[in-house]
Amino acid sequence: MTSKKFINVQDYRKGAKRVLPAPVFHYLEGGADDEITLRENTAAFDRYTFDPRVLVDIEKISLRKRVLGCDLAMPLILSPTGMSRLFSHERELGAARAARNAGLMYSLSTMGTTSIEDIAGATDLKMFQIYIVKDRGLTREHVARCREAGYNAICLTVDTPVAGNRERDLRTGFTMPPRFSPSTFLSFAIRPEWSLRLLTDSNFRFANIDHRVDAIGDGVTSVIEYVNGQFDRTVTWRDVEWLAAEWGGPLAIKGLVTADDAAAARDAGASAVMVSNHGGRQLDGAPAPIDCVPRIRDRVGSALEIIVDGGVRRGAHIAKALALGADACSVGRPYLWGLSVGGQAGVEHILEILRKEMETTLALLGCQDVDNLNASHICDVEGIVPTSMLGVSPAKAMSAANGL
Repeated sequence: MTSKKFINVQDYRKGAKRVLPAPVFHYLEGGADDEITLRENTAAFDRYTFDPRVLVDIEKISLRKRVLGCDLAMPLILSPTGMSRLFSHERELGAARAARNAGLMYSLSTMGTTSIEDIAGATDLKMFQIYIVKDRGLTREHVARCREAGYNAICLTVDTPVAGNRERDLRTGFTMPPRFSPSTFLSFAIRPEWSLRLLTDSNFRFANIDHRVDAIGDGVTSVIEYVNGQFDRTVTWRDVEWLAAEWGGPLAIKGLVTADDAAAARDAGASAVMVSNHGGRQLDGAPAPIDCVPRIRDRVGSALEIIVDGGVRRGAHIAKALALGADACSVGRPYLWGLSVGGQAGVEHILEILRKEMETTLALLGCQDVDNLNASHICDVEGIVPTSMLGVSPAKAMSAANGL
């Protein structure tokens, strides 16, 4: 891997397609149903154009941002993504170490293949993604382990009462763990480096949940059945109140897109919302996260931090999200593309690409500090940004929303 070969995030996507077997690549890429929301998540950023300022002193530009009680080198978080062993033998550790070196927060998924404790030793700023499942003892255990391991925040995913209809996995024959079969043999055979790693390191265990299964049998399949059976359709905001009290620290709610739900998250004790449609993998037809930010900020004011999760592929996308009222963005697929191609080094390069792009964007906008980005930097051609927010600072916009 050389930086000359990979210039932007999409170059890494092409690289991941070249190194991953087709079933694994399409598991990473796929969305639900017709994948309309999957495509729209990124396309929606194009609806917003910039309104730059000129003749501004931009000798020094600051990307630093405080989110979830942590000082980040830039307003970006590595989103929780399950089963990173699928993409690299470095697993979640490669991404976590890259986040540490970049001064960013790494989020470990409940469905991760590395333990809560091992990630705690690999990075400084860390969040654990959690579910409230039927087995409340598992949820309590995860909270206790995160507290003991020094996690900075917990992220509760709320958009998976049932699994989305991901047809790509059915068409490509994806299984977990990956297995050679007559229909997939060629896909694995033409990716010999990945397949050799599968043969020499076939441990795909879900490190933080497989101990809850009495008889694992031949491994992960039993755990998947356990997890699918644990999704609880009765979870409500009252359970969020319970989790907030149980954890007692920064809590993000991931998987909401409406202002009403954001207000409910605020009232239930959350400190942040990750505006997300699960990367287009759950409800097809859900709105793009970037389009939801102005109305959520208009509703909750300064009571919640807003993190845009979905579709970010450029540093300019992060700048647009902040100008519209977000505090930060998070990325999943982009860093997994980097992990697939180059392990930790690949993730580090992805993060550096996004940092440089964002710094360039702010310079050309005539904006010295990410905290100064506001709706006046956006040309709102479709009337999505509330008139009350245009041309005012984020602090004033949030105060207005709070009725102050």
